[in-house]
This record gives sequence, structure tokens and C-alpha cells, in this order.
Amino acid sequence: MLGIVFGVFSVIAMLAIGEGASQQAQKQVLQLGATNIICVSVKPPQGIAKAGQGRLRVLRYGLLRKDYELLANTIRTVVKAIPIREVLDEARFSDKAMVTRIVGCTPDYFAVNHLFLDRGRFVSDRDQAENQLVAIIAADVAERLFQFEDPIEKQVYFNTKLYTVVGVTKRREATAAIGGSMSGQDYNKDIYIPLRTMNVQFPEVKIDFSPGSFSAEEIQLSQITLQIDDRDSVIPTAEVVRESLDRNHKEKQDVNVVVPLELLKQADQLRKIFNIVLGSIAAISLVVGGIGIMNIMLATVTERTREIGIRRAMGAKQRDIVNQFLTETIVLSGTGGILGLILGLLTPVAFQGIKWFVTRFVLEGGTAASDLGKMFTNMNPQIATWSLPVAFSISVGIGIVFGLYPAIQAAKLDPIEALRHE
Repeated sequence: MLGIVFGVFSVIAMLAIGEGASQQAQKQVLQLGATNIICVSVKPPQGIAKAGQGRLRVLRYGLLRKDYELLANTIRTVVKAIPIREVLDEARFSDKAMVTRIVGCTPDYFAVNHLFLDRGRFVSDRDQAENQLVAIIAADVAERLFQFEDPIEKQVYFNTKLYTVVGVTKRREATAAIGGSMSGQDYNKDIYIPLRTMNVQFPEVKIDFSPGSFSAEEIQLSQITLQIDDRDSVIPTAEVVRESLDRNHKEKQDVNVVVPLELLKQADQLRKIFNIVLGSIAAISLVVGGIGIMNIMLATVTERTREIGIRRAMGAKQRDIVNQFLTETIVLSGTGGILGLILGLLTPVAFQGIKWFVTRFVLEGGTAASDLGKMFTNMNPQIATWSLPVAFSISVGIGIVFGLYPAIQAAKLDPIEALRHE
């Protein structure tokens, strides 16, 4: 019966962990938007990247403003096109400083990326039109630079200018990296300013000096997020977007197109595969438990041979003997199945202990802050309700299958030989 108990528990626990991991992955994808198409600038591979001619050789790559105009104005299924530009810089307030990501964006950026205000306001159309030196800071920036002060209407310094803080965003869960297409983003360490203000105040050519050498890069837009009118139109539109961008970027390989809906479908397929694989592995435990029951019942038949002979001599038919032993195996496997279900329902509680141990002793230092570490610590097993009746039914079925052979063997015993058995 213990074999059945741990077999059922294994099936439920493995499927719960697989379901939890799958839901966490799908949650990360859904944060990007199921009706969005995200075009991202990437630095081209070393062998393909080519700097311009002249005394100052500038590497130009990534999305262009004309790409934005093309995508926004020529594809009819695009409802909104949201351009952004990103620059790393050091922000200061009083004697406090931190390196942060400065994001030049439009008012639509906040809704698309599920950013909510803690206080103040977002970037407005007026800020855009007048190139205002205003900033919306994220939760970690406010905590680091201002600590116990209210940052609203105070000025933060970066890029040789003072920017007035007009809003603070609420804390938001970071997104994980998606292969080589998109890097993970921590929205809690950002500062947002109007895109037109960034284009005026920040030079497009970034020059890095190092002893004996220097490099220069030019990038016009870091990302363009396209909102599509209908979920069914996302995949066809993505093909049009790729074809449109290929005109200027195919040879450079400096743009990636990320379609969250495609990733969501892939994640769902992976979930089904993992469920089959994990369920099959766990089902082996049930089979082992069934073999254990069969062996025990065969031994029981040998020990109770005289009892079987007496019952047959008093008029019991073969089917009565079969029913007797089959009932015993079903009771064993059924009881084991119920106990296994109870243990399986405790999987989320047991996983919290495992998570504590792994976080404390395995994911140490920088590993805990990695995308994989964050995904593990944020994951919680989700009991698949369908796995409960399935696991129990399999346990009872295994009891019937593996109990049938000992029962038939008992029924076939010759009554006279059975009575003589000592």
C-alpha cells in the first residue's frame, strides 16, 4: 500500500510543480501583452557589425525613426505604435546617486507595460510637445535617492540637467529574459522622461573612451511596441512587420521581433509535454506499487491455501474466491490512493520548505538575482484538479490489474489439495 501512496503522491506533486513552472512562464509572457508585437534593437554580431567611414568611425545599428513611421502608418491592424529610447546614466539627488536606466517614452508606454502610479502623474502630451524637463521615477529610484522624503516636485540631476519629478510608479515584478530576443527588465530602477525631451537633450552618438582606444555607437530607437487591434491578427501582422523591417535590417541582423502570443503558444505546448513526461515518470512509482501488491497477494494465496480449500469444500465457487482476493487488493490500492491524494494536496506546503532550503543554501549571492533564480523563487506549485481523479483511478486500476492474477491463481486451486495443505 505504501508503494501506491507514494506513487499517487508523486503523480500529483510532479504535475503540480510542472503546472506551477508553466504558469510562471506564461505569466512572464502575458506581461508583455498577448496583442503586442515588440521590435527590439540589438547589437549585431561581431562579424557583421560595420562602423561608418571617416575619422570618427561610428557603429550605427538598431531601429530607425523611419522604421517607426513605416510600421505606424502603413499597417492597418496596428492600433498604437509606441517608440522608446533607453540610455544608462547616473542620477543624483543631494549626496545620493545611483546608475539607472533613463527611458524616453510617450504617454502610451505606461499602460502597455502595466505601470501604475504610486503618486503624481505620468508623462503627458504637453510634456512631449514642449520638451519639458520632467521625470517619473520608479519605486527603487525613489527609495534610493529620496528615502523618507516625498520626491514630487523635487529635482533629480542627470545628463547635466535638472529634471523635476512629477510622478512615482508602484513596484512592478521584473520580466525575465527571453532567449536572445529580449533581455530581462527591472522596471523598478527606471526614470521616465518624454521621448522628444530625450532626443533633444541626449546625443544619439554614444562615445566610450578607454585607455588607448575609443568606440562610438549610434542608435535612434531602442524599441517599438505595436498594439494590434485583434488577437487573431497578431501572427499575420508579425509576418508583415518582419518583412517590413527586413528592407533596412536583414543584412545587419540588428533587430529582433518578439511576439508574446507565439511565446504563449510555445509555453502551452511545453506545459503539455512536461505534464506527459512528468506524469509518466511518476506513474512508474504506481506500477512498482502494483507489483508490490501482486507479490504480497501471491504470498497471501500460499499462506491461505487451506482457508481457500475449506471455502471451496463448503460450496464457494471460483468467482467467489476471485471476488474475495480482488476486493482485498482494491481496498489496499484504494486506501493507498486516498492517502496519496492527501499527501499530494500538501505539495504546495512542502514546496515552501524546499524553496527555503534552495534559496538559503543553493541560490547564493548573484545566483539568487538571476532570471532562473527569480523564476524559481516566484514559482508556486499549482494542483492540477484533473490529476486527483486520474491518479486515484490509476491506483484502483492498478490494484485490479495486479490483483487479478493472484485472485485467479487462488480460484484455480484444487479443493482437495488445498485441504491437505499445511
